[in-house]
Amino acid sequence: MSREYPDRPFVGLGVVVLRPGMEDVPEVLLARRGKAPNQGSWSLPGGAQELGETAEDGARREIAEECGLQLGALQLAANVDIIRRDPDGRVRFHYTIIDFAAWWQGDAARPGDDVDAVAWVAVSGLAPYALSAEAHRVIAIARGLLGC
Repeated sequence: MSREYPDRPFVGLGVVVLRPGMEDVPEVLLARRGKAPNQGSWSLPGGAQELGETAEDGARREIAEECGLQLGALQLAANVDIIRRDPDGRVRFHYTIIDFAAWWQGDAARPGDDVDAVAWVAVSGLAPYALSAEAHRVIAIARGLLGC
């Protein structure tokens, strides 16, 4: 099924990976998209859930494929609904994204799969990365869940 003008939503999975930063300001892992859609944009790492895969297993697979990381405990953080309509009001794109929160486990993050760069960014320095309002909301929720 095409992702454009679908007959049902597509399920996406994301992970807010946090690690301690300087001066008690945590850092969050961001990924720059290397392919369409959103090529060149920074976002939280993640991707599509596969058939027969649990949401948590899919989130772990995506973070391993995109950033080379293995994670410990995941906590369900939030969901984001992205619905884009065309000028006639028809649903052109519909994604439901399930986001998890996790602490970094010490592996070196590296770009992979459909990501061409990764960056650890202090949560106080996210402005240059032009994240969506929803990404900022999910990062704030994850920080609350993880106590930072």
